[in-house]
Amino acid sequence: MLNIWGVISIVLFYVLILAVGIWAGRKGSGEESEEEVMLAGRNIGMFVGIFTMTATWVGGGYINGTAEAIYTTGLVWCQAPFGYSLSLVMGGIFFANEMRRQGYVTMLDPLQDAFGERMGGLLFVPALCGEVFWAAGILAALGATLSVIIDMDRNTSVILSACIAVFYTLFGGLYSVAYTDVIQLICILVGLWLCIPFALTNEAAGSLTEALKDPNIDWIGELKSEEYGQWIDYALLLVFGGIPWQVYFQRVLSSRTALGAQILSYVAGVGCFLMAVPPVLIGAIAKVSDWNKTAYGEMYGMDPAARGESNMVLPLVMHHLTPDVVSFFGLGAVSAAVMSSADSSVLSASSMFARNVYRLIFRLKASESEIIWVMRISIFVVGALATVMALTIPSIYGLTMCSDLVYVILFPQLLMVVHFRHYCNTYGSLASYCMALFFRLGGGEELLHLKAFIHFPYYEPGNDELGIWEKQRFPFRTFCMLMSLGTLAAVSKLTDWLFHSGILHPKYDYFHCVVNIPEDRLKVIGGGPRGNVRNNSLYSSHIFSSIPEC
Repeated sequence: MLNIWGVISIVLFYVLILAVGIWAGRKGSGEESEEEVMLAGRNIGMFVGIFTMTATWVGGGYINGTAEAIYTTGLVWCQAPFGYSLSLVMGGIFFANEMRRQGYVTMLDPLQDAFGERMGGLLFVPALCGEVFWAAGILAALGATLSVIIDMDRNTSVILSACIAVFYTLFGGLYSVAYTDVIQLICILVGLWLCIPFALTNEAAGSLTEALKDPNIDWIGELKSEEYGQWIDYALLLVFGGIPWQVYFQRVLSSRTALGAQILSYVAGVGCFLMAVPPVLIGAIAKVSDWNKTAYGEMYGMDPAARGESNMVLPLVMHHLTPDVVSFFGLGAVSAAVMSSADSSVLSASSMFARNVYRLIFRLKASESEIIWVMRISIFVVGALATVMALTIPSIYGLTMCSDLVYVILFPQLLMVVHFRHYCNTYGSLASYCMALFFRLGGGEELLHLKAFIHFPYYEPGNDELGIWEKQRFPFRTFCMLMSLGTLAAVSKLTDWLFHSGILHPKYDYFHCVVNIPEDRLKVIGGGPRGNVRNNSLYSSHIFSSIPEC
């Protein structure tokens, strides 16, 4: 039966978010330009910047996943708070200052500057997949949550949430995303903290103080010796795989100064970690509660873990261990977390397509107005694509392949072009891309039913009859990333030597990036006698867009 009060609370919250998004969209200078729409005119202040930077990773998956980890596997496998917090700090240390100082508009700009427009378009593929699948996953999670808690139709909730996020993003760009992030993070904090005291005092909830002393309750969790490799792999994936995302760099690049971008990253890292405290407490409350004393236990005769609903333990605690009025605020918090991630991902993917694919590959002479309209159409298309995926692919919430590709393909390339520009070229980039993709696909993926054709060390075969999937105990994702990094440097050095030593004739420099450099490029960037682009400092992306393909 549909919970009318629950629906009313969700509708009121959505109206608030929509109103703030429309209001924020009017804060711009009135000029329609790439920087104005994609980066809020690089005018995001410290207060709003801290909120929107923190919202980079604090979403529905973050708060639900943290509560689930505490409830099921314990602190040792609750890696997201530590991983994403360190990711923001590492991004601030190694990338924020340089990226903002160079005045880039998207994360792909330095990659296209170094490797050419078409190679940049190829690198757009894993970036797009990551953003779309991330948005789709959290929309699917919201639909599942609302269908369980207030009996709202799953499809209706997903479509409604997506439409609102797309509408205000379409209207106001990053201004709307940033200012709604402020409201959404406040709603998450208030909603979750409001639920905790009521859940703690519910008759079904046990005493956390006594439970912490109970040796029969495993709070830490178990990390077996054969799982060390997997644990390290996931930890490094979160820390370094969380950097090369446009959702992060759109906040960095929207900051007023390079130093400000660094400070925002550091403060947001702390904020991201602190935002994990409420879901950790809620997961702990769920762990010590007697679910048989709740309406959930009366209905199903078991706890959420036994019924396979551990992934929804946070909204279930809100629904069954707090009064209805309080749980409605909690539902607003869950919805806020989801929308704060969905709108950012939609804007990020659309910005990269409009600037780095449409403009730099197909329409070099496109006007600012044309690019903005392409971006707006892309917002609608990306939002629709994420919504369709959320409605049709059941396993999308756990689909890790796209985030893996961001880690193994994009991170090495971004690291090289930002810090070691002189040691990489387009040949190395393409070889690195292919190498990373091959080895990652070779490692297999359970959710895609893709069997491993590369058996890394400590490989454990599965058993199809018993429904046991094979396991890669070796940290193969990090191995793929290091292979990609090494290939990029080695192939770049090799091709540089082959061409400059005369072993290969300049006519074979098909990518025009080592010796066969067009004259107009040499005039623009002032190349040396050999015309080696990599011997020059970073140069503006708008200059690069006016010269031939590298």
